[in-house]
Amino acid sequence: MDSQGQTTSLQRLQNVEKRIVKVLELAGGVMDELASPLGPRKDVVQNHCLEFMQLIKDIQVALRDEIKSACEYRPFEKCDYGSTIANEICYKKVELIMSQLDAMKQTIDDYHAAE
Repeated sequence: MDSQGQTTSLQRLQNVEKRIVKVLELAGGVMDELASPLGPRKDVVQNHCLEFMQLIKDIQVALRDEIKSACEYRPFEKCDYGSTIANEICYKKVELIMSQLDAMKQTIDDYHAAE
C-alpha cells in the first residue's frame, strides 16, 4: 500500500494544518526581520521566503490530493445490491409475462375447444 493509504485522511489533513502553522510562523519571522531597527538580513528573509514558497506548494499538492481522493471515494462500489434488485425485478417481470402467456394459451385452448 502507498504511504497515502497507510494514513487516514484526517491525519493527512492534520499534517497540512501543521504546515499552515509553519507558513504563518515563517511569514511572521519575515515581518519581524523587515521591522528590525537594524534592517532586514537578506539571507534570513531569502531563506524564510524560499521555505514559505515550498510549504505553500506542498500544502497545495496535499489539499489537491485530498480533494481528488474524496471525489474518487465510492463506499458502495463493490456492493451488489443494485444488480441483485435489478435481477429480482427482471425475475418478477418474467413471471408476470409467463402468467399472461399462460392465460392467453388458456383462452386460445378454450376458444378451440368451443368450436
